[in-house]
Amino acid sequence: MSSKIIITSINIAEKDVLLCGLIENDLLAEVHLERMNVLPDADFARNHGNLSDAGGGCTIGSDTPVLGNIYVGKVHRVLTNINAAFVETAPGVFCYLPLESVKNPVYVKKTPAKKIAAQDELLVQVQKEAVKTKVPTVSTNLNLTGRYVVLTTENTTIGISSRLDKPARAHYRELLENCVTGEFGIIVRTNAKNAADEEILSEINQLADQMRHMISCAQNRTCFACVHRAVPKYLAFLRNAHPETLDEIVTDLPQIFDEVSGYCGQYRDMEKISLRLYDDPMFSLANLYNLNKQMMRATQKNIRLKSGGFLVIEPTEALTVIDVNTGKSISGKDPQKHFRQINLEASKEIARQLRLRNISGIIIIDYIDMESKEDQQELLDFLKKQVRPDPVPVRVHDITSLNLVEVTRKKVEKSLLEQVKSLDVSKKLC
Repeated sequence: MSSKIIITSINIAEKDVLLCGLIENDLLAEVHLERMNVLPDADFARNHGNLSDAGGGCTIGSDTPVLGNIYVGKVHRVLTNINAAFVETAPGVFCYLPLESVKNPVYVKKTPAKKIAAQDELLVQVQKEAVKTKVPTVSTNLNLTGRYVVLTTENTTIGISSRLDKPARAHYRELLENCVTGEFGIIVRTNAKNAADEEILSEINQLADQMRHMISCAQNRTCFACVHRAVPKYLAFLRNAHPETLDEIVTDLPQIFDEVSGYCGQYRDMEKISLRLYDDPMFSLANLYNLNKQMMRATQKNIRLKSGGFLVIEPTEALTVIDVNTGKSISGKDPQKHFRQINLEASKEIARQLRLRNISGIIIIDYIDMESKEDQQELLDFLKKQVRPDPVPVRVHDITSLNLVEVTRKKVEKSLLEQVKSLDVSKKLC
């Protein structure tokens, strides 16, 4: 499968938007949108290698909490009946803090109360973006993410990616046994399999120094200050990329080309990936991959299938409903066999659309009814196989008595449709 990352700007409703997309076989498989103000400035360019401390996407004191940012938040109210608190990260901007996960918060200013109380000032990190009517979720378990490991403040144990095999997991547990002293915890990422042990240990030391420096400096920062800025989405996407599945990275933005070149040069596994600066003045990179048209399709509710059937995707406040229809498809002599084929084709497209549109939460799929229990089980198994490559955890549950398939996908970032709306460009696409 041909796979590449495209970083370019597209113009929607007279607004320039930075798009980072994963292209698989000339089709968008995953996409992230940002305002063009995330382009690196001079200070950012000088530190492009330190992805954990990179900025560009967040303005200090911004009213909008950004995923991964760490703020000096003020506890507005503690609700004991739901064991949660609401924390302000900017005047009048509230985030949800579940108290059951709070273990050892970093306070900047503490009231006499033993537990978290109103008016406390503490460091919180945005864990989930605002989704629909829900406010962002924050955590006191601060983490800094590198290419190979994640450093955490409250969970001070060793965690290892479940996607690594058993011998690798045993090796990393032995390697890091002496690195966990109770000050920080370490989570080994899947990308660690491409790194030498000394690279992993070096990154841990770098992140630990950065975390200590950030916590120390935070004691002198004012309320609502942003003490750590998350990397822009296009850099986070590169940080999470698996080189063995990636053919090349293409951009037509010289600033980003220089920045990505510097980043890839730091890691042996990333040096193997081809990096290209597209510079055809007659035909833009967005036009080459038909990005505007693909983006328009990714925000429409109807998706046509090759068989003549089609999907209808309807996001609601509580869940997302996906309806599979036969459309213009002709059944032939055996309708049940035909329905099975359409459902299997639909499953492949549904898995792609979940990732492309970043649909999360509860998803209900109304397939075309099949009488055979064996066909139903085959459909479930096939859908599970199709969603497996998704980097966001997806769980296929079961078929209900009404022949509806229940699926859940972890909520982290806004859906593509919500990203578009937050950029104030929804009128053009929707």
